[in-house]
Amino acid sequence: MSITIKEIAEKANVSIATVSRALNNDKNVKPNTRKAVLSIAKELKYKPNILARSLAKNKSNIIGVVLPDVDGEFFSEIIHGVDEIVYPDGYHTIVASSHSQRSIVESLVRFMGESLIRGIIIIVPTISEQIKDILDNSTIPATVINSKGEGIDHDTVTIDNYQGAYSMCEYLIKAGYKKIAHIKGPHNNDDAIQRTEGFTDALQNYKIPIHSEWIINGEFTAESGKDACRRLLTMTNKPDAIFAANDMMALGCYKAIRSFGLSIPEDIGVAGFDDIFISQFLTPRLTTVHVPISEIGRAAAASLIERIENGSENGNSDLKSIKVSTGLVIGGSCRTINN
Repeated sequence: MSITIKEIAEKANVSIATVSRALNNDKNVKPNTRKAVLSIAKELKYKPNILARSLAKNKSNIIGVVLPDVDGEFFSEIIHGVDEIVYPDGYHTIVASSHSQRSIVESLVRFMGESLIRGIIIIVPTISEQIKDILDNSTIPATVINSKGEGIDHDTVTIDNYQGAYSMCEYLIKAGYKKIAHIKGPHNNDDAIQRTEGFTDALQNYKIPIHSEWIINGEFTAESGKDACRRLLTMTNKPDAIFAANDMMALGCYKAIRSFGLSIPEDIGVAGFDDIFISQFLTPRLTTVHVPISEIGRAAAASLIERIENGSENGNSDLKSIKVSTGLVIGGSCRTINN
């Protein structure tokens, strides 16, 4: 049975109103009283009824978060970063997982129709005209996480995918690799597209041959990375290094390479992108592009909370466009540069 603020009030020997003010960090509550109330609430494992509190205040404290997936480590880190910002400010998140363009639209429509949703953070692989129209015709503040972030009247947070991929391929070339393959991400994903552009431009600028048969489609999953790597390893003309567009596909490469009885990096080098938590535990440690994933969530949340608290509208000239930079993490999965 749920604990009520009445029970907390009885144990603290204060009024229900005082408990309510203490739980909401009202400055008029004496510090000792607030401390006692919070201690008792923690002891009794009190969980506030977010919906009831929102209705009572006629003011929502709920942030909607729309993600392509909730299973992947990348997206769980995004949620963690968002929560680090919104929770201390008294906001709570509701997460919707959308596995297709259609379900992203459905999630947006549902959130936009909820009067209790105060703001929305949305991660979209690509911004379609339908998504753009929904966001533009809503009065609910929104922050969009997308690699392009172009053509929309909302605050955006982007990853410097192109530079990260270019730098990684430049590193591989300087380490002596001349036969570099690439496992791409989904064809309709802006992050994946920009990472492939960074790959091809680096090879062209360094006059390294680009073999079309060595550019394989993937889906940002370990299984797709494994399948793509197996295709590369069965070719007569094999690459000597593989740049996977994300770490999960690089993990799949590890499995495929070892199933062929080959060693990393002695027989073939592997590089990834994202620097997810698990990558540091691979043997050898994965060489990858570091993306400060939690920082992306924090930046998006801070931007949204500022717009909510200031009461400013979407579409203003003060729109923020935050680009998160990347860096290289040099592990043992590739040869190193000889200085």
